[in-house]
This record gives sequence, C-alpha cells and structure tokens, in this order.
Amino acid sequence: MGMVFGKICVETPKYELIKSTPDYEIRKYPPSVIAEVTYDPTQFKGDKDGGFAVLANYIGAFGNPQNSKPEKIAMTAPVITTTTTNSSPEKIAMTAPVVTKKEEERVTMGFILPSKYKKAEEAPKPVDERVVVREEGERKYAVVRFSGAATEKVVAEKVGKLREWAERDGYKVVGAEVLGRYNPPWTLPAFRTNEVMLPVG
Repeated sequence: MGMVFGKICVETPKYELIKSTPDYEIRKYPPSVIAEVTYDPTQFKGDKDGGFAVLANYIGAFGNPQNSKPEKIAMTAPVITTTTTNSSPEKIAMTAPVVTKKEEERVTMGFILPSKYKKAEEAPKPVDERVVVREEGERKYAVVRFSGAATEKVVAEKVGKLREWAERDGYKVVGAEVLGRYNPPWTLPAFRTNEVMLPVG
C-alpha cells in the first residue's frame, strides 16, 4: 500500500553531496554496475518504457529470473532513462539534391544493480541478448528532484532550468540528461519522486 503513496522500500544509490543550492544539488556517485537495454520505442508499439519488462525479466521481478544462474536480483531505485535522437542526412533525388533530417529516437533504460555487485562479471549473465551489464565509473551530476508525472514536457523544462543553473554556477555539462524515476507506475503522481540529472565536469 505504501508504494501507492510513494514510499521507497528498495536500495537507492549512495552519493556524496558536493553542493546544495535552493534550486539543485551537485552529487558525486561511486562506481556501480548497471543492467541496461537500448531500443527504438517503435519496437514496443511506441512505448518509451517498453524496455522495463525486458529488465524486470532479467532480475526476476515477474517470475523466474532470465539470467544464467538463475538468480533473483533485488529491485533498486531509481530506474534510469536516457533518450537520444540521431539525425542522419538523407539525400532525396529531385531537380536538385535536397537534404532532410531523418530523426531516429533511441531509449536506454537501466537498472542500477544492488551494491553487492562490484564488477559486471559478478552479476548473473542475461539470457536476453538485448540486456547489457556494464560498469559505470565514478561520476558527478547536477540533480533536480521533482514530484508528479515525468512527462516529456515537464522533463524538458526541468532539464532546461537545471542546465541554466549549473552553467550559471560554472559547471560544464558533459553529456545527455538522465531521468531517474523512483516509484512504480501505480504510485499516485503527486507522491512520485523523480530526478533529472546532468553529468557535469
């Protein structure tokens, strides 16, 4: 019942708080092991969260774990998502060459594995080849936390503001934004915990 009201009952990543302002935080995260899947949302009928079931099957959230042991792996929070758009020039024959941009969206969704896994090879090997288990080194993020539904519009607004604040304070954004969602979809939106994270140098 608590999860409906936003209670977070799973392991969350530890971090060192470098700076706290009224607007955002700068955090340093230690190395971690992540299971992730990268996909075009059209593979899941346009569902940007389509990779969730693939990862949940790997850890055994919906039954038998789809990994080599098979070993059930505890769920953690947040579920992290990065969306990238590749623009590739495409030539179309007409009276003169015309260049248009072909947009291809790719989503990478990841589960941060429990901290007992220090190296990728310590985690059970996925059965589904779409799942990649990798190590992520120490990293620094500018982070803003918010509640409610993490719609594309809301996330874009939060990213814009966070980038502005971080750059104002002398931080350089060094990569794509990451969306962290701490609650299952059945949590009432007002009780959800979300974070937008920008890697900074």
